[in-house]
Formats: sequence, C-alpha cells, structure tokens
Amino acid sequence: MKLKGAHPGTVLAHTRTQAATDHVTAPIAMSTTFARGEDNALLAGVDYARDGSPAYLDPEATLARLEGGSRALVFASGMAAATAVFMSLEPGAHVVVPSAMYWALKGWILRWATGGRLDVDVVDSWDTDALFAAVRRGKTRLIWLETPANPTWEVSDISAAAEIARAAGALLAVDSTAATPLITRPLELGAEIVMHSASKYLNGHSDVIAGALVTKDVSPLWQRIALHRRGGGAILGPFEAWLLARGMRTLAVRVQRQSRTALALARWLEAQPSVTRVRYPGLPSHPQHDVAARQMRGGFGGMLSIHVKGGAEGALSVASRARVFIRATSLGGTESLIEHRATAEGEGSVAPPDLLRLSIGLEDEADLLADLERALA
Repeated sequence: MKLKGAHPGTVLAHTRTQAATDHVTAPIAMSTTFARGEDNALLAGVDYARDGSPAYLDPEATLARLEGGSRALVFASGMAAATAVFMSLEPGAHVVVPSAMYWALKGWILRWATGGRLDVDVVDSWDTDALFAAVRRGKTRLIWLETPANPTWEVSDISAAAEIARAAGALLAVDSTAATPLITRPLELGAEIVMHSASKYLNGHSDVIAGALVTKDVSPLWQRIALHRRGGGAILGPFEAWLLARGMRTLAVRVQRQSRTALALARWLEAQPSVTRVRYPGLPSHPQHDVAARQMRGGFGGMLSIHVKGGAEGALSVASRARVFIRATSLGGTESLIEHRATAEGEGSVAPPDLLRLSIGLEDEADLLADLERALA
C-alpha cells in the first residue's frame, strides 16, 4: 500500500514495510545470520544482524517518515542512541548542551568529556541569547537540545537554535522524546538529527528499552554514527524491534489522549492551594508558552511537573497518597506515573526538592483528577 501524502496517524497504523508475505502485521525476524547465493553474493543485502536486521526495517522506515528524515537507526536504548552522537564527534570537539535535560545523559556527557574527549559548555538553551553567546564560530561542532526538557519542561526555540548552529558551522541535534513526532518535528525546524528514547512514547507500553536517531541527510557524522552502532554493538533485539513497531501503531491516538488529559489536569492543578507552581508548556503561565505554541502542534504532550507546599517532605507525602498514579520511573506508557525526581536521581540531583513529575497515561481523566485531589488534600 502506497502512503504518499498520508497523515501521521495513517502512517502509524500501517507500520509494515516488508511486503514479501501476505502478513497484515510484520512477522518477527529473529534470524541473526543470513544466507548467500551460489555466487556468494548476499541475498538480502545483509549477512549478520549487527550490520542491520530486517527486524529494523519497519520501525526505522516509520520513524524516518514521521520525522521527515532520510534515514533512521534504532538502538538498544535511548542512552545508546544519544551517546552514539557524542562518541562519533572528533576528539576535543566543542559541544553545547542544555542545563535542563535528562540527568543520566548530562552526567554521561560531562564524564565522557574528561581527558580532552569533548569541550562542553552547559547553558540555559531556552535563553536564545545565552545559547548564541556559548557557541564558538568555526569551533562548535554540535548543539544538543532537549525540548521540552525533563523534568522541568523548559521549551527551547528549535528554529532559532538552528540559525545559530548554521551560522557557527555546527550541527543541531534535538532530543524530542517528550514531544514525539506527533507534536514537534525538529528536522522541519532546522535540526539535522532528532533523538528519541523509544522506551517512552514510541513504544508506549513500558515493556521495551530502545532508542532511535533520525537524520535529515546522510552526513559524515551520520555515517560515523552508523559505523559506531555496527562496531559498538548497541543493537536492538529483533523481538524488541517488533514490539516497538507494534507500539507505534497506536502512537497517534495515545499522544492525542494523553495531551488532552494533561492539559486539563494542569489547568486544574494551577488552582489548587497546595500547589505552588505547575510546569506545563500548554499553560499561558509557562515562561516559553509562546515558543511552545509555535513549534508544538496538536497538543503539548503528556508530561508535567508540579511544585507542592512543604518542600521535599510535602512532595513525598503527596506521592505516597496516590492510588491511581503509580510511583515509578519512566514516562510515556499507558499507565500514569508520579515520581519525586530528586529522590530518583539521587545525590547530585538538581531537581527541585518540592517537584513531582507526572506522566499522564490513558486512564479516565476524572479518575486521575480524583486521585490528585485526594493526594493533595
């Protein structure tokens, strides 16, 4: 079936690209090795799964199409995907990363940078002037954005960052995990690479660890990233690749529902006396709401954070009283989660002690509201 010009929901409903059989859904391609013909030529263009498995065809083709990119690569985890970008830069390359971003990746970058591997500047990337000041013309090789940024959900202006990157001769990469391709398409806004922790919304069922990169063009950096995946072995298992493709089939309806519920809850939470601040890009009170409204289409995502009275003790007390929200790490699944992020990150966390991160799932809005009302009482 040709899907040229189809809307994202239609593309997602038809993730199958392997048309060699009459399966409505793609079979699980479990083989790790592939046969050669009598002339010793590869029959399927690949000889070993680490070089590229047929199991990757569906999720990679779907992601490339959704993001408007030319190629996609799936990885064993979101961290494997993100770190592949930094490890593929030349030694000593200058990179700019945001102060608000996934804590594990930020920590890894700063550790990896030691010994001259990278020259790193950390800035408030949602402050365009600060981002501009941090970039070194002719020396900066990569600007990394995460927008909205976990767990405080600042929104960086991708188009403005792309202009800054181009002027400096740098590449722009965007972690768009929280937005998903249904809400923000960074490549269309000027980015060269977009990253997803596919364990989150893309899979959407909290049963797969996976990561993905999508590129606008096959640049020398992209070729090194592909070589790194093959040589480093950070590959996704075929069953996990199948689960990822299966999960993406419902991405459009899940994101739409989660965004709608998150906005309703954020509006309600703003009026609660025990909540001192709500962080959600869809609220006019959000500092970067105008930027969010311009680059986030069809919703503002299913993630929000709240600050509650009483500091860390108050936040932990609220989380302890939740019954529908599950106290757990991660995000983007069908179940709603509540997490005291400072506790989850542990020593060295910069997450505010009074902050609770909420991942909105697919439960009925009234049940989630009642659970928060009881927890906050």
